[in-house]
Amino acid sequence: MKGRSFCPGCKHVLAWSDLIPVISFFLLERKCRYCKKPISWQYPLVEIATGFLFFLSFYFSVNRPEEIVYRMVISCFLIVIFVYDLKHYLIPDKVVYPAIILSGFWLVLFGENIIGYFYSAVLAAGFFLFLVLISKGKWMGIGDIKLGFLMGLFLGWPGILAALFLAFFSGALVGLSFVFSGRKKISSEIPFGPFLVFGTFISLFLGEDIINWYLSFFLIK
Repeated sequence: MKGRSFCPGCKHVLAWSDLIPVISFFLLERKCRYCKKPISWQYPLVEIATGFLFFLSFYFSVNRPEEIVYRMVISCFLIVIFVYDLKHYLIPDKVVYPAIILSGFWLVLFGENIIGYFYSAVLAAGFFLFLVLISKGKWMGIGDIKLGFLMGLFLGWPGILAALFLAFFSGALVGLSFVFSGRKKISSEIPFGPFLVFGTFISLFLGEDIINWYLSFFLIK
């Protein structure tokens, strides 16, 4: 959140040549230039994913430059949430709150159907609040409520429905695979934030197609 990038092993401040996305990882042969400790694969994978999401934001845009930039910026916030929750089982307020504020400002300045996006945010947050209350925090955490609100502001209606469906479906598949493989117990805790972020991205780029497919397959005779 502040200061310059540094090696998590020796705390040495990194030079610009150590921080070229993906390229520096391989030029340094996966080792810190200063202490020679291995560099995690997390870094190039996150960098590649970020570049891919930037490309998709442009490819699936509606020729509105401000919307392309907005999607790229919120994608960065969501990537941080994905990785942080995956590692620490926590959705940091320092990331999710600025993203919510930024989304709100963007909707006020450039958005259409602002009320619809706000209702989507309240619906998603309320749904997770309901799950937290009835499970007494065993199923979901407070961070999921905040992330749900952000998702609603970002996706609107009915995109939020597709995102939630994809998140719960993928979470169930991964959770069951862990249980059957013996890596987790049925009572083990699994961070849900990464699945919510995954569902958000799929819904952002393919949500309309998914919803149309569902309606045509199940409802339209």
